[in-house]
Amino acid sequence: MAAAQGRLSDGAGGMDDANEGDPDGTMSAPPPFRAAVDQLRAARLRPQIEVEPTPAPKRLAPFAYALEATVVDGDQDLADGRLVLLHDPAGHDAWHGTFRLVTLVRAELEPEMAADPLLPEVCWSWLTGALQARGLTYGEPSGTVTRASSHYFGGLAERPATSQIEIRASWTPREGLGGVPEAGAHLASWCDLLAQVAGLPPAGPGDASVVTLPQRRGPQSR
Repeated sequence: MAAAQGRLSDGAGGMDDANEGDPDGTMSAPPPFRAAVDQLRAARLRPQIEVEPTPAPKRLAPFAYALEATVVDGDQDLADGRLVLLHDPAGHDAWHGTFRLVTLVRAELEPEMAADPLLPEVCWSWLTGALQARGLTYGEPSGTVTRASSHYFGGLAERPATSQIEIRASWTPREGLGGVPEAGAHLASWCDLLAQVAGLPPAGPGDASVVTLPQRRGPQSR
């Protein structure tokens, strides 16, 4: 398995505003946040998932740490995403806690799969099922599942139509001893979600708790 280190990808909407003065989000941070970040850095993940720190958004919370990940098969990218850990020591009414996890996950699909009317519900179940499969307690989940199709014309008419699924979500992890959430386990669950969106088989018996769709489209070359 690979440690939580990796590479950068392109932007993800409102999650792109970098905290350039503190790229790791840990300078002068309170101990619970530093402990949670240490868990993220120490996490052991599936070898097909490349993960790396990336500049975190600076206006969502006093402290933030972000990771980007790509699911890789040889020289092809199957899916990518971003996970941001937010911390407000004073607490946040909407979070019902002092920590919040925010994520973006996306992958391309075969057009016929994208047309499945149950696709949004299945994708959301992948997220909640991944958290439940690892016994994690969380609150206030919210998010969107978006599917989009691109069709090409004129000089691009020879390109086949493409479809993309995008999951944006956030949830409040339960805080344990010392006010520290199980950040490493949440990262592992998020990687389970990435693997499912990419069409990878479960890594072990405990990862087979949610419904999977057939293997998706031909992956993108890197």
